[in-house]
Formats: sequence, C-alpha cells, structure tokens
Amino acid sequence: MRRSRLRRPKELFLSHAHADRRFVNRLVAVLRRHGIPYWYSKTHLIGAQQWHDEIGRALDRCDWFLIVLSPKATKSEWVKRELVYVLNGKRYRGKILPVLLKPCNYNRLSWTLSEYQMVDFRTNFQKGTTRLLKAWGLEDSRAGARSKLAQ
Repeated sequence: MRRSRLRRPKELFLSHAHADRRFVNRLVAVLRRHGIPYWYSKTHLIGAQQWHDEIGRALDRCDWFLIVLSPKATKSEWVKRELVYVLNGKRYRGKILPVLLKPCNYNRLSWTLSEYQMVDFRTNFQKGTTRLLKAWGLEDSRAGARSKLAQ
C-alpha cells in the first residue's frame, strides 16, 4: 500500500459526485478548521466561467487530490476524468487520498485505487476525519478537546 507523505497540502483538489455534496460540505468545514486550502467546485466555480477549464486549472495548481468514493462517484464521468488526469501525472504521486464514503465498486474508476490507503468514512465521520488528518501529520482539534474533557 502506498503511504502519503506527511506534508500539508498547499491546495487540495476535492473530486466528488454532485450527489455526495452534503458529505463534502462537512469535510470542507473540517479542512477550513485546520487551515488546509482546498479547491471545491461548489465554492470555486462561478456562473459564467468555463467550468471545464477552471477544473483543469485547479488540477494543474493543486498538489494533493482527494477523491470521494461512492456508488454515484463510480458512475461520474467527471470524477473519472479528474482521477485519470491525476494518475497520469507525476506531481500527485503519493498525494492521492481515496475517501470511502459508501461501499462501491471503485475499480470502475481505476483498478489502481486498491493500491492506495483508503480513508474510511462509511460508519463514523469523526473517526474518518481523524484518519484523514493523520495523513498530513495533523490531529483533529475537536477530538483533542473531547479527550481533555473526558480526563
């Protein structure tokens, strides 16, 4: 299994299916709270822009790639395009984070995804958040506050 480097992203690209945006909105709140810059189509695409060009520019600029995996994502043409672009470039090597939101056949997107350490959010958002932040050597600020209260 590939392990990601413990470097914070300069900018994280969030690849997801539109149907999973409620989850992604929660994830964005965590990223904001921890000062992790991100590119998210919902907040970064503006009305009259050529959105496919903007996505391409964001992929060229970002240094980490997070892909939200779900049944809808495995059927999304754009999620697949984004992933294929990232897999074909050297810049993202060791900086791809597959996030498993729901059980799905993610091999439909790429057979190579099984080589990456999955961050599992299927049963518990907070535990998934803790695991995700550990990929960058960070601790979840809310988890730390809860453990201090328990002492």
